[in-house]
Amino acid sequence: MPIKIFLLMMLFIFQFITVAKAEVLVKAAFVRDHQLWMKAGDQEIQLTKDKYVYSPQWSFDGKFIAYIDGDKQGEKSNLWIYDTKRKENYEPYPSIETSFITWSPIANELAYISGWVLNVTKTKHGRPYGFENVSLGVSGFEWYPNGKEFIVSAGSNRLPTGWEPIKLYRIPKDMNLNDNKAKLLYSIPIDESDLFAVTMDGFKWSNDGKWVSFLGTPTPSWAMDSNPLCVLSSDGKVFKDIGRMLGFRDWFKWAPQGNQLAYISGEGRFFVENKITKIANIEVSTKQVEYTPTGYVDLDLEWLSSSKVIVARSQENKEWEGGPVPTMFTSLYEIALSSGTQNQITFPKEHELDEDPQVVGSYITWVRRQDKNYKGDVWIKHVNHKDENLWIEDVDSSPALFKMQLNEEIKYN
Repeated sequence: MPIKIFLLMMLFIFQFITVAKAEVLVKAAFVRDHQLWMKAGDQEIQLTKDKYVYSPQWSFDGKFIAYIDGDKQGEKSNLWIYDTKRKENYEPYPSIETSFITWSPIANELAYISGWVLNVTKTKHGRPYGFENVSLGVSGFEWYPNGKEFIVSAGSNRLPTGWEPIKLYRIPKDMNLNDNKAKLLYSIPIDESDLFAVTMDGFKWSNDGKWVSFLGTPTPSWAMDSNPLCVLSSDGKVFKDIGRMLGFRDWFKWAPQGNQLAYISGEGRFFVENKITKIANIEVSTKQVEYTPTGYVDLDLEWLSSSKVIVARSQENKEWEGGPVPTMFTSLYEIALSSGTQNQITFPKEHELDEDPQVVGSYITWVRRQDKNYKGDVWIKHVNHKDENLWIEDVDSSPALFKMQLNEEIKYN
């Protein structure tokens, strides 16, 4: 009898381990010592040499990684692509200079701005190659969820009568510089005493595609301290000024279901105080709920589910009055929106901080680094487990994650 019980227990444990391994279907593109790396399963593979890589992004199907090859002085920013099937780096066109790239949500097409011109890659031999001009005079853009159109912004100019409105347009990807194909979506009036911005960018669509959020950027001195967060309905009929925040695109995110927008509000360029997590229910009302307790600041956020949010939180430091800016030693907290219950879920050691939380599938990742050290390590934990594990060491920045398909045979720690 004891032997049967033992065998049953071993069978249960084996099945649990098999399921657990099958769930961890995540691979990462990351930068270490300015070079592009990929982690798939237990393997880390260096993908570039003698480059200065930043901003890696996965294509929608995980077959390509787009990135910028720059330099230490910030004088170069060339577009490159890594082909994971052919295992090679290539330029989709010789010396494309750009600072912002984004993949189509439905195809291996890459859109980018170069010299105020929006371009989209063509296809050659099954991969992105060459380009077509889409539109002139673009300061910010994003694909529509259908992958066939863009929302684009045209920046404001200072006239003798004041600042021009910022115009948002809906344009097809095959516009080919034909101005007649552009449709004015909304015109945002600019007021230096109220909603002040020169450009709009950082467009993000809600889960159902009914709303798009974006961040305004004022003149440089203003932008360091305050940026307007706005929302527009997809048909351009409803515009909402949500609040003021710093100019970090990761600080505002839509819920995975529903039309709730989480963001970190608060003016002032220093992180020592007045950084508060708020949730705005866009369709129900303009009322917003605050979740940061008195005496604390939140410095990053991520949705864990439609009812839970993760924040990187630290005690505020109102005593600081000048000199070197103090380090805010953040840990990750989980907030249950309905009850307001908040629990600490990561526990860095003294002089360590946890930042850049990301949720993919059933896993949470974050970067843990030492005070004054810009490099860090990526840690990972299952959403239902307390144990946290070191996943990737010595990264320059937070990795780009991709949830793999079930038929990809990858083993993970």
